[in-house]
Amino acid sequence: MDKTTTLLLFFSMFTFLTTSFSKNLCNQDDKTTLLKIKKALNNPYHLASWDPQTDCCSWYCLECGDATVNHRVTALTIFSGQISGQIPPEVGDLSYLQTLVFRKLTNLTGQIPRTITKLKYLRSLRLSWTNLTGPVPGFLSELKNLQFIDLSFNDLSGSVPSSLSLLPNLLSLDLSRNKLTGSIPESFGSFPAKVPDLYLSHNQLSGYIPKTLGNLDFNRIDFSRNKLGGDASMLFGANKTTWYIDLSRNMLQFDLSRVVIPKTLGILDLNHNGITGNIPVQWTEAPLQFFNVSYNRLCGHIPTGGTLQEFDSYSYFHNKCLCGAPLDSCK
Repeated sequence: MDKTTTLLLFFSMFTFLTTSFSKNLCNQDDKTTLLKIKKALNNPYHLASWDPQTDCCSWYCLECGDATVNHRVTALTIFSGQISGQIPPEVGDLSYLQTLVFRKLTNLTGQIPRTITKLKYLRSLRLSWTNLTGPVPGFLSELKNLQFIDLSFNDLSGSVPSSLSLLPNLLSLDLSRNKLTGSIPESFGSFPAKVPDLYLSHNQLSGYIPKTLGNLDFNRIDFSRNKLGGDASMLFGANKTTWYIDLSRNMLQFDLSRVVIPKTLGILDLNHNGITGNIPVQWTEAPLQFFNVSYNRLCGHIPTGGTLQEFDSYSYFHNKCLCGAPLDSCK
């Protein structure tokens, strides 16, 4: 046998073995679990590629890791399909899952299953734009690797679990557009590491914002469209690096005159509250890109400088006696 024939034979065997191996990357336990999930969701057309005769690592809506995790399923992302039912408890058996997404599935109902606490590697949980009901589960605090929680646009009710503040790696918590009641937990003033972005808007939260939140350097806070009252001035401060604050459409009452905002602040919305005082001159130093203090009880001259005159009258109108450009000149 000459060298050319030998090389061709070797190449053919290598190609055969590589192809055969690549067709069977998926872990058999993961494959069995995925087929159970498909069945629990009534075998939707959206998951038609989930064919038991093929390698599950090639299936739509999921990803497998590399050889370092033995090609286990690491991401399950089901979204925008005609899918009905509940989140199958079997998702908890995908033990190497790092990302779990059920999104824009309006016929997905029921509660968040406790079995997801078995997903010890889970970093991102996104269950949004569905019709999930029940509480925001306190057991999410058991998932110590969680970095992103998005439960927005659902029908979740009850209170915000204080135990979520125990998550050591949390970077973002989005519970907006639900039916949550009660107050913002005091424990949210003591996150163990980096302070996460907090989105709690469009709920029915009431009471005062915990003063302990004033000790934290948030990047983004959105508490808009709730029933929060009292003082929110502690959220501001010259030494903070906050970029985004939206407290609009609440019942907040405090004196704006002594509020010093961070020089990093780009988005500030305080409209539809009961805030008094005037707009400090110091606010001209911030790189504001969006600004709204309309529908409050502010008075005095709008400071000149910075970006404050770049916003139209809509950002200022319906106050007690605020004046100056872009409103009418002061008398």
